[in-house]
Amino acid sequence: MNHLDALPPWAAVLVGVLVLLGAGFAFVGSLGLLRLRDFYKRVHAPTLGTTLGTFFMVVASIVCFSVAQGRPVLHEMLIGVFLTLTTPITLMLLVRAALYRNRVEGQQRVPPPR
Repeated sequence: MNHLDALPPWAAVLVGVLVLLGAGFAFVGSLGLLRLRDFYKRVHAPTLGTTLGTFFMVVASIVCFSVAQGRPVLHEMLIGVFLTLTTPITLMLLVRAALYRNRVEGQQRVPPPR
């Protein structure tokens, strides 16, 4: 017997809904990565989908382990904080590198530098 068998039905349903929401947002972000044509548009969908998907997965994990252990389990919030902080930073670095590359190559559809 594992700890998931001890979850009350309301907690199991709540955790299931949160996990499905997280997976749905991650899936929509992945579809955006496939469907969007331009790199600058393509970069936003997985970033937003990953952030929202991670949020729902972390909340599901907190609910599951807090109910199973009978005490608040909040150390999973560190995962959410680190991913929420690093995802936009990675996005900015990727976009700036692509902008620099496109400006050096002389492409016309790139905004001019400030």
